[in-house]
Amino acid sequence: QVQLVESGGGLVQAGGSLRLSCAASGIILSINSMGWYRQYPGKQRELVASTTGGGSTNYADSVKGRFTISRDNAKNTVFLQMNSLKPEDTGVYYCNVRARTYDTPADDYWGQGTQVTVSS
Repeated sequence: QVQLVESGGGLVQAGGSLRLSCAASGIILSINSMGWYRQYPGKQRELVASTTGGGSTNYADSVKGRFTISRDNAKNTVFLQMNSLKPEDTGVYYCNVRARTYDTPADDYWGQGTQVTVSS
């Protein structure tokens, strides 16, 4: 099993910044991708940003130029630097890791979610 621990959410004014972190632990053989999703009330989770082991990144159009995803492979940790935050960025942010363990094939694991609130 893979455990994910998120941190870094909170309340910030529009135009401000926050940095989310997500650390993966467990008997991990390899990590295929790491990313962040957000969910609005009553809506499905949507991709915010993701990164593969090779370093390629993918961003939702709404966050391009404002958010930056990065990872520390040695620590199995992914970060999301969020700048120029807008009220519409408010939501619960979930870390996602696609990983293989010594016992299981590649599978998706989710963090507990962290609330980001941007006031106008």
